[in-house]
Amino acid sequence: MEEVPQGCPGTGSAQAGQGASCQGCPNQRLCASGAGAAPDPAIEEIKEKLKTVKHKILVLSGKGGVGKSTFSAHLAYGLAEDENTQVALLDIDICGPSIPKMMGLEGEQFLEDNLGVMSVGFLLGSPDDAVIWRGPKKNGMIKQFLRDVDWGQVDYLIVDTPPGTSDEHLSAVQYLAAARIDGAAIITTPQEVSLQDVRKEISFCRKVKLPIIGVVENMSVFICPKCKKESQIFPPTTGGAERMCQDLKIPLLGKVPLDPHIGKSCDKGQSFLIDAPDSPAAVAYRGIIQKIQEFCGHHKPKQEPLPSS
Repeated sequence: MEEVPQGCPGTGSAQAGQGASCQGCPNQRLCASGAGAAPDPAIEEIKEKLKTVKHKILVLSGKGGVGKSTFSAHLAYGLAEDENTQVALLDIDICGPSIPKMMGLEGEQFLEDNLGVMSVGFLLGSPDDAVIWRGPKKNGMIKQFLRDVDWGQVDYLIVDTPPGTSDEHLSAVQYLAAARIDGAAIITTPQEVSLQDVRKEISFCRKVKLPIIGVVENMSVFICPKCKKESQIFPPTTGGAERMCQDLKIPLLGKVPLDPHIGKSCDKGQSFLIDAPDSPAAVAYRGIIQKIQEFCGHHKPKQEPLPSS
């Protein structure tokens, strides 16, 4: 996980990649190459392309393995349950594209009439093929997805990102800034080893002026399906996401309990919300989805100064 260094001038600054705090940062060259440079023409092209997309949501996590892609998939599933809502899910986890598997798609980009999916996974000869790309090629693929895919009239575009704060995240924010991002939903688990990286993700969002919709605490507790007793698999030794959100003054969207049926549904490429609609986890998901809809309905995205790559 690549950390935003203390004292980072920000990607939109004229000192990006050139300040003393930039020394040793893995993104120094990327930031420096864009400092003072002319804006990428693709930014305006993407802005024009996405005029037909009402709401744009990034799903982020600091740590890998916290259920970010699972959340992205079920956010898309949940929003698309309303057949009058058009939903698109873009997977920019270039090296670990798990969305096609979770959505039950094999070479197809549309799951339902109102739910479309795009992922680099569709371009691989085999699901086992490795994507071994450096940053510029990853950035080029993200640009191509946003600019060249015919998204059409869409109510929600959900962008599933890889863990961390690296090339893919900078590219997504840069290319979507002019098109106006509603904000980011950040996924964590309760233990401090995850929260530590999520704080860095929150710092990243603030540096690049990306609004934070809120935090989702995934795998909060395990609820036994037979006796209904709760057990803490990942103890919140520092207060969990709730305490972190209070300290950082950001919304906690909800807590999703650990449920083995979620993993089974993802492996089968099916919606957990349909497979187990009355489970505590499904109820939690629906509450979180409603809060995101309310945020998008009441929040008017600002067109921030473009962060330079």
